[in-house]
Parts: sequence; C-alpha cells; structure tokens
Amino acid sequence: MANIHPSAIVDARAQLDSSVEVGAYSIIGPEVQIGAGTKIGPHVVIDGQTTIGRDNTFLQFSSIGAAPQDKKYAGEPTQLEIGDRNLIREFCTFNRGTVQDGGVTRLGNDNWMLAYVHIAHDCQVGDHCIFSNNVQLAGHVKVGDWVVMGGMSGVHQFCQIGDHAMVGMNTSLTQDVPPYVLLSGNPAAAHGINIEGLKRRGYTREQINAIRNAYKLIYKSGLSLDAAKAALLAEEDSAGDAAAALRLMRLALDQTTRGIVR
Repeated sequence: MANIHPSAIVDARAQLDSSVEVGAYSIIGPEVQIGAGTKIGPHVVIDGQTTIGRDNTFLQFSSIGAAPQDKKYAGEPTQLEIGDRNLIREFCTFNRGTVQDGGVTRLGNDNWMLAYVHIAHDCQVGDHCIFSNNVQLAGHVKVGDWVVMGGMSGVHQFCQIGDHAMVGMNTSLTQDVPPYVLLSGNPAAAHGINIEGLKRRGYTREQINAIRNAYKLIYKSGLSLDAAKAALLAEEDSAGDAAAALRLMRLALDQTTRGIVR
C-alpha cells in the first residue's frame, strides 16, 4: 500500500504505485496516475487526467493538473504528463492542455521547478531545465532541454526557447529564443551565448567557438534572418563535431513563427 497520511484524500480510482508517499491534507483525483518513488508533500492538489512518472518530489501547496485557464475550454478530457525525477517546489501551478492544441501539457525529466512556477495549458518543457521562482509560461510555449530561466521571467504564448538557452531574471519574452543564447531585459535582448553552461555539459572549445561564430552571424553581422540561415547552412558542411549545434540554431530560425529576440 502507498504511504498515505490519514488526513489526505485519495480517490479510490487513482492509480498510485505502492511506494508513493502522500502528505497531510493532500488531494488526489480519480484520473491521476503516479509512478514509483514519487513523494507528494502536504496540501498538494493533483487532479484531472494527470500522469506522473517515477521519483518526483512535490512540495506543499502546489496545484497540479487543474483545468486550463482558457476561455475556450469547455470541459474536454485533456491531459498533463510529468516525467521522472522532477523537483516541484511550493505553490507551483501546472495546467492540463486544450483541444485547440495537442490536448497535452508536458514536463520532461530531471527538471527543477522552483516556487510559484506556472506552466500553462499545452506547454512542452524538455529535460534538465531549471525554472527559478515565479517563472511564468503562457499557453502553448515550447522549452527545450537544459534551459535556465531566471526568477520573475515571463514568456508570451506560442514562444519557443531553444536548448541550452539562459534567460535572466525579470525578462519579458515575446519572441523566440534560439538555442544556446543568453538574454535578459524587458524587452528582452541577446547578450551572447551560454558559454559556462556549455562547458559544464561537456562541449569542446571547438564546438563553443563554432556556436559563438553562429551567434555573430545571427546577431552581429547585419544579415537578414534568411541570409543568416544560408550562412549557417554553408558553415555546417565544414563544422565537424559542431555541425549538429549549428543545425539546431539554423532550424530555430527556420521554424520560428513569432520571430526571434534580436
């Protein structure tokens, strides 16, 4: 049997692994599934069609899997999916998806979500991200892997943030962020690449130099986005181990619908 505090309310239809812990006064709804080793602290509410993986930790007062904050939502059966080994701190709010998008909000694996983080409907967040206190994602935002978001930063709906980007505190994002870029401000402005983060993740000097040169093509050369894409494509053929990183940056330019912070 799961270790459930006597004051907690867990619906009999909820599916909890026998190793799950549920703290005092928490509420678990009927359509919730929780994997092995996950710990639910006190005063946590988990509702809706919410699937949670292994070895996650939820601290007190979080609201997980509530209906989306979208006027178009009419009670459709949408979902929230959370992966493995995530830390969700106090007062976080993660909402389910909407049928106007894919119907699923997703949080990947090995993320740190600090206090008061909001992940709105249909957001897709990757792996190994760190969101500091009061990070707020509007609906339909896509965040890659290894992204660091500073405290009080907010992201407009439908924006995309690429892998390994770093967003400073109090930043207001209304356009997309290419991979590896370091930015901050209100409005946001780019300030180079996330060199320290790339070093910590094992990127070589050659790879970092290639990414830095790609950044200069996008931000310092005066080229249009189309010309910058063409220049990046030309660089890929001779980039060796850095080709995949350059391709990732080029695809971000190719796929943006809101334009990039520039």
